[in-house]
Amino acid sequence: MRVMERERMVREQIEARGVHDPRVLAAMLKIERHLFVPEEQRAYAYEDSPLPIGGDQTISQPYVVALMTELLEPREHHRVLEVGTGSGYQAAVLAEIVDQVYTVEIVELLGLYAKRILDDLGYENIHARIGDARLGWPEEAPFDRIIATAAPERVPQALIDQLAD
Repeated sequence: MRVMERERMVREQIEARGVHDPRVLAAMLKIERHLFVPEEQRAYAYEDSPLPIGGDQTISQPYVVALMTELLEPREHHRVLEVGTGSGYQAAVLAEIVDQVYTVEIVELLGLYAKRILDDLGYENIHARIGDARLGWPEEAPFDRIIATAAPERVPQALIDQLAD
């Protein structure tokens, strides 16, 4: 049943709206979004909308995740820093495409929840930690790409400094 929901989500919400990178589409089709939302939201997991995940945070709508991923132009050999882990869904999508994902979440409860889900799903190429994502992850820099799934007023200099040329 949920496989059909994911197929419909990819076909109608993502591909139909112009996302065409086959790696992004394959990742979106594979990742079970319902696992990344609270139990009471699972019936809506494949709808075209953000959903609350706790801590006054949301999981982005599937189209936004797909579009941001495609615009990032990720490549298999890339190391990506994600600013704002949230539920871990974006990190999982990226992990299907790139070599290594480093993700930082400031809300401890969300970060711990996401780490548990990602570990349970067996992602060995996702490195998650709790902290102020505006500081990045300097000891693992440089990163080929940095994606901010949170919306800062301006790009912190620390992130710019950790981006590879």
